[in-house]
Amino acid sequence: MDMLKKWQMITMLGLGLTALTMATAADADSSTAVTTTVNSHVAAPAFMSPSWAHELCMAWNKNRTLTEKLAGSWVKNNGGTGYKVMELSDSNMKTTPPVQLEVALRNGKAECIYGGAVKVNKLNYNYDYKMWATTHDWYHMGSPMLAMMFGRLNFKGPKLEAMENMGPFATFLKLVKETPATVPGAGS
Repeated sequence: MDMLKKWQMITMLGLGLTALTMATAADADSSTAVTTTVNSHVAAPAFMSPSWAHELCMAWNKNRTLTEKLAGSWVKNNGGTGYKVMELSDSNMKTTPPVQLEVALRNGKAECIYGGAVKVNKLNYNYDYKMWATTHDWYHMGSPMLAMMFGRLNFKGPKLEAMENMGPFATFLKLVKETPATVPGAGS
């Protein structure tokens, strides 16, 4: 088969799969169908970019463990600012600035109200958090307690508060690696 015919066959198969995907999505609720169709053609944002942080923020709000289990004293410990700051960075990405999440009590839940570029330059480690790790370690973190003990996760912030919330903290670390991203050296 010559190259032109192979290309035509691949194109036809691709169109058929696209039609099948769109038909399946149409059976789902309409907002899901739009999201599925749009997301299948858009590249994931770069890991630790402001747009990735925005996606992480959106994923936080869909996670019941984070929104419900952190809705008590954790989210209320904010120094009167009305929100907690969580700053994240990748120590392999020396030229990439950190990103931040802001989490506040809204409607009885710990909701992420901002995810993006750094807005708060001076963190207060009595209630704010700063976390950094290598790209590899962000994606292979495992237990937050072990990650901190063995130096795979570096951390500044209220340590006792973090220890009291290890379950939700583990859920958050899992969410970091599950939020779609273009990751440099993810296979390493």
